[in-house]
Amino acid sequence: MLHLVGLGLADEKDITVRGLEIVKKAERVYLEAYTAILLVDKEKLEAFYGRPVLEADRELVETGSDEILAGADKVDVAFLVVGDPFGATTHTDLVLRARELNIPTNVVPNASIMSGIGCTGLQLYNFGQTVSMVFFTENWKPSSFYDKVRENVQIGLHTLVLLDIKVKEQSMENLARGRRIFEPPRYMTVAQCASQMLETEETRQEGVYTEDSLAVGAARVGAPDQKLVVGTLKELSTVEMGAPLHSLVLLGRRTHDLERDYIRQFAVNQETFDASYAKSYGASS
Repeated sequence: MLHLVGLGLADEKDITVRGLEIVKKAERVYLEAYTAILLVDKEKLEAFYGRPVLEADRELVETGSDEILAGADKVDVAFLVVGDPFGATTHTDLVLRARELNIPTNVVPNASIMSGIGCTGLQLYNFGQTVSMVFFTENWKPSSFYDKVRENVQIGLHTLVLLDIKVKEQSMENLARGRRIFEPPRYMTVAQCASQMLETEETRQEGVYTEDSLAVGAARVGAPDQKLVVGTLKELSTVEMGAPLHSLVLLGRRTHDLERDYIRQFAVNQETFDASYAKSYGASS
């Protein structure tokens, strides 16, 4: 059987008891290592599980799934996913490939950023579409996220923005020359995300949000050193939140007073927060 096991958000101890039992008995254990990261090294996972873990990069998962699935009709294979297997990043393609090969599958859920973001005090049923923010380059600044944010803004809902990570990526030059040389890992920060959002607004000029729009920056959700910061997009564009992973939530105008009271404690500047909230978010529902 192929087991997709969610690892949760922080460290080696976030795995569920059911997930850990599967890992300990599986013939092979893979760790999906490109869409998200745990806040501990693979070696720490191996020490806790008491067995070796094979890193599965994008190339292996997307083009080498047969290697992962080899023999899974006869033995147990565990595929570990940071967060939840069907959370922010789904692995339905791997499950479908297993079905084609008549390999039974089992999914062990866990916390993901989609549920963990509730740590902000914002009510999960007040969230709209989730969007992703990629690293801009000089010649590539996609703004498809902006249209989804607009739809959320129109009905007053919060927007969760998932921030880009680059792991085992090749430069265009090395890719073109066929050289398997990889760039150092990069993880987008809340400040970079806020800056790119403001840059996009300046380009689009559609008034979906402004530099005074309120947002919540979240870092290392679920970890002991989790950090939350609330401020305007302008304030968050210069905030320092430490190590990855980071996320951002753009506040919806239907923010409830209880949500407001909860997030106010994390404000960069409570006077600025109160002024911005009164101007754009005063009507709760």
